[in-house]
Amino acid sequence: MSEGNALPAPSPQAEALSQALAARIAGEIERAGGWIGFDRYMHKALYEPALGYYAAGSRKFGADGDFVTAPELTPLFGQCVAVQCAHWFASAPHAILEFGAGSGALAAQLLDALDALGVAPRRYDIVEVSAELRERQHRTLAGRVPALLERVRWLDALPARIEGVIVANEVLDAMPVRLFRLRDDAVFERGVARTPGGRGFAFADRPADPAFARRVRDTLACAQERMQGEREAFPPDYVSEIGEQAQAWVETVAARLARGAMLLIDYGFPCAEYYHPQRSSGTLQCHYRHRAHADPFVWPGLQDITAHVDFTAVSRAARRAGLASLGYGSQARFLLDCGLLDRFARVPRDDARRWTREAQAVQQLVSESEMGELFKAVAFGRDVPDDAPGFATRDRRGVLA
Repeated sequence: MSEGNALPAPSPQAEALSQALAARIAGEIERAGGWIGFDRYMHKALYEPALGYYAAGSRKFGADGDFVTAPELTPLFGQCVAVQCAHWFASAPHAILEFGAGSGALAAQLLDALDALGVAPRRYDIVEVSAELRERQHRTLAGRVPALLERVRWLDALPARIEGVIVANEVLDAMPVRLFRLRDDAVFERGVARTPGGRGFAFADRPADPAFARRVRDTLACAQERMQGEREAFPPDYVSEIGEQAQAWVETVAARLARGAMLLIDYGFPCAEYYHPQRSSGTLQCHYRHRAHADPFVWPGLQDITAHVDFTAVSRAARRAGLASLGYGSQARFLLDCGLLDRFARVPRDDARRWTREAQAVQQLVSESEMGELFKAVAFGRDVPDDAPGFATRDRRGVLA
């Protein structure tokens, strides 16, 4: 827990909530015999009712939270996504289903931009189980697009049948992952145990069960098959993760998409890059008050815990559910193909403060050293044409095959 020493201390109230969650996690570890999988720990840290990071009422998004998402940076992001949605509306119902709506910024931007394009969705559904986030999203939409608020519905669960466009921005990275350790060619599952004295938590490895060990070996073999040039051997001690829940979620949602498209935007890599031998520590990362660090055991419930997305596995999951691939590429190229620079050119220069703010946001969205290359956009569909404008140039879906 040394990472915590470099992070700002939480308020006494927040620390008390974290301690309550830690006690609940400790109880589960004790009942399980002293060890739980990391995916279980991550689930409780993020989603435990009333205490988990996404289930409690702390501010998460924006300058006053722990991280900033693309819609929080600039409305130009949502306007570009709207261009893609409007294109799909030509062959699918005018409806949007959003997951991970956060503050409601993207929903407001999409509704406003699609209305300006003359194709406002007849229905905008948001799947959201957090009462606090629902309230915040409602406030955002009521303030920014009051005339369209009546078209918005909040859902407690995934609909049995979906028609229209599914949008999920930075959703998959927050789904719990299973950690593994490859040591001297033996596969271990990395879980969580209590530290000596029971005052905290620490990683603990145990031999992987046969099914998980087989999945790890198959994943690494798949990655090596797709590596360009001479293959490197994995180092004798190699740690990474497998996003089983993200893959299952994609397959489940895709199976319910009767007609339309699914657009996922998140940070990650195809499997050959994700499981490269030189990426020997995995991608697990935590976010607390705009500081990124690697200790998931600091103040459970007060920080975000994420892992990058294996887009090869995500693509396979969507195809298993019968969806066709519609494109894959960097966020930068997707936004540029959807007219980001043209839209930025319309920002009035006589408002120097606004123009500077938007210029900085555009730079952050497309720069290779920031969000432009690390973040990817991937799309799948059923009964829609394979001509998405967001992937008109530099479509890299071939690397996911």
